[in-house]
Amino acid sequence: MNQFYYDAVTKMESMGVDDEYILGWQAGFLHHPEREEQRITEAYEAGYADGGEKNLDNLDKWVKS
Repeated sequence: MNQFYYDAVTKMESMGVDDEYILGWQAGFLHHPEREEQRITEAYEAGYADGGEKNLDNLDKWVKS
């Protein structure tokens, strides 16, 4: 597995990032098709976009409080 991917997911989990964002990020990173429309959340959609760009800049916005 790609070391960047592993490190990114580990970082998100340790930071307490929203699970929906993580799932979206993983799907976007791996170029999986998006979920069907009724199952897409704001966090998933943001994660999908960031994962597709291999972007970790927005993680703080999705840390669960």
